[in-house]
Amino acid sequence: MPSDWVRRFAALISPAGSVLDLACGHGRHTRLLAGLGHSVEAADRDADALAGLASLPGVTIRQADLENAPWPYADRRFDGIVVSNYLHRPLFPHLVAVLAEGGVLICETFMLGNERFGRPSNPDFLLRPNELLEAFGARLHVVAFEQGEVAQPKPAVVQRLCAIKGSGPARLP
Repeated sequence: MPSDWVRRFAALISPAGSVLDLACGHGRHTRLLAGLGHSVEAADRDADALAGLASLPGVTIRQADLENAPWPYADRRFDGIVVSNYLHRPLFPHLVAVLAEGGVLICETFMLGNERFGRPSNPDFLLRPNELLEAFGARLHVVAFEQGEVAQPKPAVVQRLCAIKGSGPARLP
């Protein structure tokens, strides 16, 4: 089931825009975004997970090692990027670079404190307080940010950000 955060802010992505679902796993957000009429590039290193997305209309799959291979999107621009439950800090500058003017970045992942609830518990895979704001706030217009403990869909400590490339006020969903 798509996250409420992604569902809420997907409305800001240009109608029929191109979207990158980074580290998409089995594609819960890919399915949502394609269903909204976007053309979606679903990227993940797990070929088995991607196989279930290959026949969806409007979806292109890309098996990619996002951590140990060259960034595969240097020549692309996306109207939206979704990153959920995945953290690889060296990709942060790449995300800004491939986001088109007016494009929407939607991030949601775990932060320090989540180790109380299980995985991930390694600090390398947990955001520090305000880390998404620090990483993207100077380069993108932040529409919404929150961090803290949640009860649904399971107890966790998360950090969430929605930001737009460009200036001016965004229309809120």
